Amino acid sequence: MTRYQKALTLWQNKKVTTEAHLAEALNSHRIAFAFHSGKIENASITYHDTREIFEHDGVTSYTGNLRTLFEIRNAKEAHELFLRAFGERRPMDEAFLKELQLQLTHGTYDTRRWQLGERPGQYKLHDYVTGRNEVGAPPEDVEEEMTELLEELQDIAPEHALTAAAYFHAKFENIHPFADSNGRAGRLAMNYLLVLHGHPPIIIHEEDRKKYYAALDAWDTGQDLAPLLDFLMAQTEKTWEKQIARIDRHV
Repeated sequence: MTRYQKALTLWQNKKVTTEAHLAEALNSHRIAFAFHSGKIENASITYHDTREIFEHDGVTSYTGNLRTLFEIRNAKEAHELFLRAFGERRPMDEAFLKELQLQLTHGTYDTRRWQLGERPGQYKLHDYVTGRNEVGAPPEDVEEEMTELLEELQDIAPEHALTAAAYFHAKFENIHPFADSNGRAGRLAMNYLLVLHGHPPIIIHEEDRKKYYAALDAWDTGQDLAPLLDFLMAQTEKTWEKQIARIDRHV
């Protein structure tokens, strides 16, 4: 059994079926999920500040940019939305993705975006792009491309959940549907797709961002999903390595 298969078995043995079950299963990881995902896009985010906000809803003696605190606080609220949605078995549709992005960006759109008419929770109105290849669908094509993407993800077989999640994430980042926070929204939505289909959620570790970006670039330039799929398997193993190690010690 590979280490990925052990992580999958470990998760499925938890028999996560309710909001309370999911909250318990993620209790030791929720801060790390938020920290790593946030820091990929904002170098000012620290684990200490993330833990303080998640556990105490505030920080002391903070002198940094207030937007950073908003982003961490939003990540906490997005986690709660994630849990509630799972409990309700909400489908991962456009309404859910917009609500997720709205929660992650509440109060953080800068003046320039706001003046251009961009709003949290709405698809972009202007041509925002990302990555070294400057990928991103034209704003007039976003809704059609997102509808098509989500239709492709209907009726996923559980054994294909990781491949479907990788495909969703690659396509979502390539479309770049929002004016801001596509990375954080895409990573959280990918995890939602995974837990809906009985697979463990993944921390994409900020120290591995170069490999992450390279895997996304492989899709952008040649529609090659294999590098991202391999990367996500490795990140799954890294996310759950402590639990895997405990299993190994008892074998």
